[in-house]
Amino acid sequence: MAQSLFGLAVFLALAAAVSERRGVIPWRMVVGGLGLQVAIAAFMLKAPFLRGVFLGLNALVAAMDTATRAGTAFVFGYVGGGPAPFTVTDPGSSFILGFQALPLVIVIAALTALLYYWNILPRVVRGFSCVLEKTMGIGGVLGVGAGGCIFLGMIESPLLIRPYMERMTRSELFAMMATGMSCIAGTMLMLYATVLAAVIPDAVGHILTASVIHAPAALLVAALMVPETGAPTLGRVLPASPATGAMDAVVSGTADGLKLFWSIVATLLVFVALVKLANIVLGVLPAVGGGPVTLERMLGLAMAPVAWLLGVPWAEAATAGSLLGTKIVLNEFIAFIDMAKLPADALSPHARLILTYAMCSFANCGSVGILLAGMGSLCPERKAEITALGGRALLAGVIASLMTGTVVGILTSF
Repeated sequence: MAQSLFGLAVFLALAAAVSERRGVIPWRMVVGGLGLQVAIAAFMLKAPFLRGVFLGLNALVAAMDTATRAGTAFVFGYVGGGPAPFTVTDPGSSFILGFQALPLVIVIAALTALLYYWNILPRVVRGFSCVLEKTMGIGGVLGVGAGGCIFLGMIESPLLIRPYMERMTRSELFAMMATGMSCIAGTMLMLYATVLAAVIPDAVGHILTASVIHAPAALLVAALMVPETGAPTLGRVLPASPATGAMDAVVSGTADGLKLFWSIVATLLVFVALVKLANIVLGVLPAVGGGPVTLERMLGLAMAPVAWLLGVPWAEAATAGSLLGTKIVLNEFIAFIDMAKLPADALSPHARLILTYAMCSFANCGSVGILLAGMGSLCPERKAEITALGGRALLAGVIASLMTGTVVGILTSF
């Protein structure tokens, strides 16, 4: 526990050290953010009666996966998970990520659009935004935007506050960007849970908890890095769904999900190829420590101290550091896939749980471009300011994610 506590202090000190106004500590944000983060994490991790909720969420993921497999099997046949017209000698090799797992994104996108049209999702977002406003003292606009990040993602959630973006304060704009980088979208939640189901018990519950508690952590870090100097921007009205009916919502959501599907496919293809290319180039170097020089080993060595600060034992820090490096340089999905492929004894269950929380965010180099393009198009009047804050938003998202890892490390150590 002391190890993770020390790590939490280090990450908070780092955020304060890179502040635009060093020495200015927004104590209400710090106390409220830490308190909310610890309270939610403790409630979700330590309350025995929530075990049934987690089991129910995992059953929901299984149902969504089964439903998606029915669609992929119908469209793609045995390649999509349908019965094979031949004897399968190696069941593991019959799983094809692009045809069996990734289409889940399209289904979730359609379902999300439908829930928004039915006014279910806006009510949930409004509830979370009220909690953030009361505990951390933020304005209604930022509360709605940050609450939306928990479920909608870093590009979709700013749509909720688009009419207010031009007059948001610099601190609020940065906080919105940082929160977008630190959370994940509901379309990815189920996909991550499917990948981690074999190595993390109650995976979907943990991933949902991570996305929820990343929000107050990001608001805290953003307040330290870019302290507020003006009055909070008010405004709580959520825009209505543009769909004209339930079927229109499903069709529109499907189209949006298809764009995301192809984006994920292309990103995975390119990044895996680039990693392989980097390892081929590094292969010309002499072996170090009895093994070849690879990008994964270099990232592991560089990020091992950070992994240790999270609460990971030093014997496992290089392996954990490699996953953290992959998550930041490439993306969290590749890092989750790599973690799921590790031998059972490579990481302890405690370390795997800490890493699940620390890596469950969009804070990676590739996401910065997506964030800047998306928010710049929504508010072209402040495009230059948004671009200038991009690098700091990545750092804030990384720090917030790591802080969550330390909080989980503290709570699960006793």
